[in-house]
Amino acid sequence: MATTTSTAARTSLTSVTLEVADLEAARRFYRAFGVDTCIGLRTCEAPSTGFRGFTLGLTVSNPATVDGFVDAAVDAGATVLKPAAKSLWGYGGVVQAPDGTIWKIATSAKKDTGPDTREIDEVVLLIGVEDVKATKEFYVGRGLSVAKSFGGKYAEFAAGQAGPVKLALYKRRALAKDLGVPADGTGSHRVVLGGTADTFTDPDGFAWEPAAPLAPTPS
Repeated sequence: MATTTSTAARTSLTSVTLEVADLEAARRFYRAFGVDTCIGLRTCEAPSTGFRGFTLGLTVSNPATVDGFVDAAVDAGATVLKPAAKSLWGYGGVVQAPDGTIWKIATSAKKDTGPDTREIDEVVLLIGVEDVKATKEFYVGRGLSVAKSFGGKYAEFAAGQAGPVKLALYKRRALAKDLGVPADGTGSHRVVLGGTADTFTDPDGFAWEPAAPLAPTPS
């Protein structure tokens, strides 16, 4: 059963920065994909193999918009991990960017009732963790406010006023299965979370650093 808290978050997620090997290529891809205002990019050569332990999710209004984002990603060089299709929860698909980041685009609507708006309703950074309850308590201790919690399976934090991305937790193996990839992976997560507090690393190795709100990726 979902629980909520009214305590104001002292810490919030203000930005998400992807670490990529080829910065210019990544900038071209994310502009073409249409999500360049949602994320930051910087160069990183740290080794990373297999599943990086997270996904970025786009929630949109209808299936046509899901298809529009999937098609734009594929046209720009992404690989389809799961073709867009109806499910128990709605309609969605999963793609992997050339830099290795996995994106899930979904809507709760199963029936297509409108055109492709190319508008994003919500962006969610969903990180895969070994122990949802323990990691949730870690973040509560850092000052984040829980918006939803479903036992040891899933937790979602209240969105901050300064950033465009919501943070949520899911079991790592369950997340990998949902995305259609093996759960094994080593090395860097290749993502840095920008917050309104100090530098720290969570129990699953995800790094946070002080960050200002995102500006659009340079053209």
